[in-house]
Amino acid sequence: MSDATEKNHTVGDYKRDLKPVWCTGCGDYGVLQSIYRSLNAMDLEPENVGIVSGIGCSSRLPGYVNTYGFNSVHGRALPLAQGLRLARPDITVLAVGGDGDGVSIGMGHFPHAARRNINMTYIMMDNCIYGLTKGQTSPTTPLGDVTVSTPYGSVDTTLDPVQLALSFNVSFIARAFAGDLKHLAEIIEAAVRHEGFSFVHVISPCVTYRGMGEFKRVRELVEKVFPSRTDLLHRTVAFAREEHSDGINLGILYCHPRPTYDVELDEISARSLDTRNNTSPSMEDFLDEFMP
Repeated sequence: MSDATEKNHTVGDYKRDLKPVWCTGCGDYGVLQSIYRSLNAMDLEPENVGIVSGIGCSSRLPGYVNTYGFNSVHGRALPLAQGLRLARPDITVLAVGGDGDGVSIGMGHFPHAARRNINMTYIMMDNCIYGLTKGQTSPTTPLGDVTVSTPYGSVDTTLDPVQLALSFNVSFIARAFAGDLKHLAEIIEAAVRHEGFSFVHVISPCVTYRGMGEFKRVRELVEKVFPSRTDLLHRTVAFAREEHSDGINLGILYCHPRPTYDVELDEISARSLDTRNNTSPSMEDFLDEFMP
């Protein structure tokens, strides 16, 4: 994805001395390493990157990256990341979090981030379980799974974050696997380079509450797909691919660029100024309109 020009940074420039406290074998290590690689591939200045997270195992990630970071409250990574991007359109903004953080308590923010299409990237690390709170079912836990909160098996239908993103018309949707760092780093880079709101669904196995064999199970299910440029533009094609797949599709699954929130606001601002003969009104002018 990146060019071969000489870089100003190394992968080490994006690492902090703070050591991750994730369980040994956690998929989030792979996501972290891939973020290092993607930032380095784009040769971004660390001080020009902001990473915002919610609450959960995966939401500890900003503390391990040598950029500006903010660990927010449960389910609120997206609104904070959107605010950061609007306040500082000159920097690269990433929101990160887990499946519980993103499609449970924070679910209401997902469709609105999609419809605004603010230029930022959302990385959801999906381990199909609530890891930080010791193994309860999450919205993505497979039907029938036995967990600490469902000792006789889960009866809740599983949510698919990619299909949700498609229904919300996210302008860039991809899926990757934490066990394939090279591919994941390439996907993250492509998502960041996309102009608009991009979503990366990462299968990030929890070996503590879903077992040491989870990586092997996922490896047997994943399959990289390479939709044609035309197919990438059609949500119906992407939906059908997800519905009829016997495994887990990896790759860029949908990409249909459209004007970003920033561009739309600039156009509205220009039209507003045009109606006022290209002069910026003062506060007194505004007050006079409502209080003649």
